[in-house]
Amino acid sequence: MRLVITEFISLDGVVQAPGGAEEDTDGGFAHGGWTHPFFDADVVGGAFDDAVEPAEALLLGRRTWQTMSQAWPERAGDPFADRINAMPKYVVSDSLTGEELPWNTTRVPGSEALALVRGLREADGEGTLLVMGSPTLARTLLGEGLVDEVRLMRMPVILGGGKSLFPVDGGMRAFELVSTESAPTGAQVCVYRAAPAQSRPGDSGRGHGHSGR
Repeated sequence: MRLVITEFISLDGVVQAPGGAEEDTDGGFAHGGWTHPFFDADVVGGAFDDAVEPAEALLLGRRTWQTMSQAWPERAGDPFADRINAMPKYVVSDSLTGEELPWNTTRVPGSEALALVRGLREADGEGTLLVMGSPTLARTLLGEGLVDEVRLMRMPVILGGGKSLFPVDGGMRAFELVSTESAPTGAQVCVYRAAPAQSRPGDSGRGHGHSGR
């Protein structure tokens, strides 16, 4: 299983609360829903279709899972929603309680999340494990070198601060640009895949990150 991250991102690298005003106000973030003026059904919506189609399961952080699990079941009957609703989900959380979670979900304690991801990546199959949103989780996975592909929906807006997708541990990690597509709204979909050779946290860029090609 390949691990794929898909995120809305601003020009200054913010991924916080793309969908709504009350989605995530941590740190006093006041721009929730900032993606709406730039959403394009064909290009941006098509990018989500492309990401979800090969997915065998969703891996989500607690806040993203709560937002999505309240919104998507109401949209049953739409092919995209039906695909999202039907697939298995894993939510990484130490605070959610209850023996059985709704929305076809298995809770994974934070201490077990990396082991789960490593196990799924080593399992047979050609599908993907898809992370949507969940910036804290996504940042951890990037830091651990477990991400095979990053799909960024880059919006033409600067937000002036907020949660970032990227690790700040001093490690350099190379990705290759696979494709780009621009929407009339100014949004741009960029797909990156992990380069064959990546430095690890603490490498401080030794060898300048060259892959030998």
